[in-house]
Amino acid sequence: MRELPMFPLGTVLFPHMVLPLHVFEPRYRSMLEDVLAGDREFGVVLISRGHEVGGGDVRTDVGTIARIVRAEQLDDERWMVIAVGTQRIRVERWLPDDPYPRAEVEELPEAHGDSDAREGFSSLEPRLRRVLALQAELGQDNVPATFEVAEDAAVACWQAAVLSPLTAFDAQRVLIVDTCTERLRLVDALLSDAEEALRLELAQDS
Repeated sequence: MRELPMFPLGTVLFPHMVLPLHVFEPRYRSMLEDVLAGDREFGVVLISRGHEVGGGDVRTDVGTIARIVRAEQLDDERWMVIAVGTQRIRVERWLPDDPYPRAEVEELPEAHGDSDAREGFSSLEPRLRRVLALQAELGQDNVPATFEVAEDAAVACWQAAVLSPLTAFDAQRVLIVDTCTERLRLVDALLSDAEEALRLELAQDS
């Protein structure tokens, strides 16, 4: 159990993935100064209801630790930040949002050495490329279908989720899953639904 500054967002951060942030609210500027003076880590959780600005939001209880790799302060005291997701966490208890959101969190173990993960990705990969190609055919801005992924199956598992056109709600469902193989199965099922919808949309446009 550890206490972490928390940054609720309207998007989901996965481990190993990059998070660019534009920090302008006074409370998060204050948080950032404390984080940079410490271990450069904070927690990210999805806002399930409400808004990023102003507070009063409802937050999910599973998120990711973010580690700052670059921070630049602008002339008007705003910050441009690049962070990387490192470890999934579960929020055990929210602390008062004073002077910024904080929580007691538990780090969630990651199942390494998942022997079926590489096979699972190989099965999912053709569908992912088809979905991205269909999006491109429909003129939707997306990742090229010629993407490359890491050799490490655990990292490729998260990359598959990032490359997939998931809603924030579905991305949170993926984040909650504990093993890479199960995670890939869920992403594959979501991609199957996306492929069907895109093919219907393409048929209507033709």
